[in-house]
Amino acid sequence: MYNKLHIYYFTGTGNALAVANWIANVAKSRQLKVTVEKITPSLTVDSSTIKQNTLIGFCYPTHGFNAPPIVVNFLLRFPKSKNNIFLVNTRAGMKLSKLFMPGLSGLAQLVPALILKSKGYKIIGVQPMDLPSNWISLHPGLRQKVVDSVVSRCRRITQTFSEKILTGMPVYKGLQSLPIDLLISPISVAYFFYGRFALAKTFIADYNCNSCRICEKECPVHAVEMKNNRPFWTRKCESCMHCMNVCPQRAIQTPHFFTFVIWWLVFSVVPFFILSELVKHFPAIANHYQLIFYSLILFTGIPIIFASYNILHFLMRFRFFSRFITLTSLTHFKFWRRYFASKEYINSTGEF
Repeated sequence: MYNKLHIYYFTGTGNALAVANWIANVAKSRQLKVTVEKITPSLTVDSSTIKQNTLIGFCYPTHGFNAPPIVVNFLLRFPKSKNNIFLVNTRAGMKLSKLFMPGLSGLAQLVPALILKSKGYKIIGVQPMDLPSNWISLHPGLRQKVVDSVVSRCRRITQTFSEKILTGMPVYKGLQSLPIDLLISPISVAYFFYGRFALAKTFIADYNCNSCRICEKECPVHAVEMKNNRPFWTRKCESCMHCMNVCPQRAIQTPHFFTFVIWWLVFSVVPFFILSELVKHFPAIANHYQLIFYSLILFTGIPIIFASYNILHFLMRFRFFSRFITLTSLTHFKFWRRYFASKEYINSTGEF
């Protein structure tokens, strides 16, 4: 069916790269020429490089039930063609006793599929892959025994998927969860236009930070900047968790207490206060209470979150305040494990 396989990937903690490498290894065993290329903010593809008998694949994580914006932007720039393509999105896989718990895709497959379909591509594979959840801001990394079990299962699934698509057989496993994905699509939209900017402001470097700048150098989307010799996360952050997991000092934390207080103000106190004052002067507003309430969250929330984060970044230079914020962060404690895909399979055909 094909004489070449070209896979484009984006990854934070290695899951998507692992899948790309597994697929590449199957293709190599079938004597195909294989290229695995990392998606970067500046990567562009010339239409002349897309050959007729090339199968093209895209492997990427699911962020907030979406494909990461860097992937969406890359696909919008991708040239038109009629090649066969496949999509694999990694999701937050978990395990409860012996039961493997799948993640959810939301719009992570649908939007990229529609973009590529509009460019003339034929989609022959849509496969979610429930690799270990890496959302360290919300939960500790999974125990190594669980990670190994989840990875082993996904590797077998990837093997089967690869053998089918490389022989021209279509695989549309992603459609099985389409009803649920469409049901949660409003959450996906809210995350893409709002939530990801709020989550970008939930990372700080604690007093253990030695300004090694590894987080800045290795950020896949160049979202970390050094301000006053301390890491500062900009709005470009996609919460891929690479920085938190790669930091050799374990100095990058989520300030849970601070975030809870700010978000409580943003989503409750501030809009309630403003709305109550408005109702006093304009009683007719009460007829549209909910609409105005959510509008206030939309227009006041992000400015408050961004302003408070700048204040937090300034105060973190003071040791007492830094220790207080650090000790009220769950990610600070040693039981809160980090997660990175094993180097055994992320380094075979690609690198971070």
